[in-house]
Amino acid sequence: MASLIDNPQRARQLARAIASDLTLYHEAKILDGITNDTLFEVMSDEIEEGRHLFKSRVTEEIFHQNIYDRAIVDVLIKSKGHVKSKIW
Repeated sequence: MASLIDNPQRARQLARAIASDLTLYHEAKILDGITNDTLFEVMSDEIEEGRHLFKSRVTEEIFHQNIYDRAIVDVLIKSKGHVKSKIW
């Protein structure tokens, strides 16, 4: 069994990889969610699945540093700043 990640940098890499996968596999859904200001509703299952994966791979201390949530914002949202939306 692999050991849990206890290094914040490695945890950030994992979180960003998970968020990137969400973007890759759910691009249309994300664009629709941003456009209609429903991103967190339409992506709730996928975001939670990613959170569970992240939690299963990192220590409890690392998990509580909100690294995964920051990656979601940076990768899923900031990268879509060009999309016309009521949010911005």
